[in-house]
Amino acid sequence: MTHPVKGIDHCFALVNDLDDAAEQYAALGFTLSPRGTHSEAKGTANYTIMFPQDYFELLGILKPTELNAARRATLETTGQGLLAIACRIDDAAAAAKALTDLGIATEGLNSFARPVPLPDGSEGEAAFSTISYVASEVPRGIVFMCQHKTRETVWIPELLTHANTARGLSAILALSDTPEQDAAGFARLWAAGSVHTEDGVSTVTTGENSAPLKLVTPAAMAAAYPGADLAATAQGAFTVLQIKVADMAAAEACLTKAGITPISTAAGLAAGPEHAAGVIVEFVPA
Repeated sequence: MTHPVKGIDHCFALVNDLDDAAEQYAALGFTLSPRGTHSEAKGTANYTIMFPQDYFELLGILKPTELNAARRATLETTGQGLLAIACRIDDAAAAAKALTDLGIATEGLNSFARPVPLPDGSEGEAAFSTISYVASEVPRGIVFMCQHKTRETVWIPELLTHANTARGLSAILALSDTPEQDAAGFARLWAAGSVHTEDGVSTVTTGENSAPLKLVTPAAMAAAYPGADLAATAQGAFTVLQIKVADMAAAEACLTKAGITPISTAAGLAAGPEHAAGVIVEFVPA
């Protein structure tokens, strides 16, 4: 049976105040979609930050409902920040069957749609089917799969240009006391999953044109992002969102305009979690 999961489609941060988070990311130089409001039952809404191959999502709770009780509990226990990775698949139902045949457990096959405000002032619809890995299959955070049924209402050309010249996800980093063990657990979630470990960092390959996932010891993470408040990121989930940009000077100019003193890293410049709703956002050359 062929493994159906082809890479990372997007990731999302669960945030305390959605509009405040959107203002923070706009100040970092990102172009955000109009706010998308989900169903009354879900009680949630989002903003997306789109790139040619993938994207990043801000997800917030507008009002408590039965369906968002788990999300509210997560905010209480982990704090806001980078909570989940969504994987690329062609067909959610087929992926669930294939993964079951491979001995990898999934749950929650679900299809839904949300309204999408379009640039011409009209409204479209974005439709998806999703399926999640069960918690025991995922070393930390949440990993699920997303089948896009209406890519044209998600990858809107007007949303792909950013003042910071962002071009896509470069990597996702997570704290781990046992990086090699956690990396091995994550690697089996992708068809191309493989692990390389060096200097306290275990890197999981996730697929072609897909950002890797890096598991990093607390000591190595603290050294890589000096002065960053790691406790202000999502505990037990993901820590750093590394973004590839075409022009580092443009990215730095956005940080300067926002009054943010960046963290100098080996690869580029980072904004601490206090400036990005619980996420360390690092800009690196594309």
